[in-house]
Amino acid sequence: LTLLSLGSIQQDIAAQGSTISAETTTTMAETCEDKKKEYHQDGEDAKQIAKYLPYFPFKGIPRFYDIGGFLAEPEIFQKIIDIFASRYGEIGIDSVAGLDARGFILGPPIALALKKPFIMMRKKGKMPNSIDSEEYNTEYGKRSGMTVQRDKIKKGDRVLVIDDLVATGGTLSSAISLVHALGGTVVECACVVELKM
Repeated sequence: LTLLSLGSIQQDIAAQGSTISAETTTTMAETCEDKKKEYHQDGEDAKQIAKYLPYFPFKGIPRFYDIGGFLAEPEIFQKIIDIFASRYGEIGIDSVAGLDARGFILGPPIALALKKPFIMMRKKGKMPNSIDSEEYNTEYGKRSGMTVQRDKIKKGDRVLVIDDLVATGGTLSSAISLVHALGGTVVECACVVELKM
């Protein structure tokens, strides 16, 4: 388990149609502006957050992590948002893209904290005026692809992609391909939990 995984994503992942592996993520040390201390992946803040991430067997997955644990604790939820906002405020982004559905919970408060637009990346058939990604694989099996509205990402936009969890990387790869298709650049993909598959 890696909390607040802020791994840099290589630009060719989507083009190659591959998934995200351990080789394409890097551990970062982050500085929280408001607290004047470093955030370390799997450090003290991460250990505190982990206490509010229960897991259960679900749909054939032995350790299904439930973000409902930290959502019920405003102080912990705020800590997560603050850590992400601190990092991406310094890096510089143009928008935050959240993945259907739990990325819709994490993405908007990060976007608001940074005063940046939030973009929904949804399952096929949910939005008008959209482009589709190819099918992709997840820990649950094959998925039909993601969509994003055509006018939400402009050429040269620096986009942060956010979801609750990364396992196989299939959903994130799908999102990366959509950003690239509209001429944008994925600055990073950020998740609260990284499953070691």
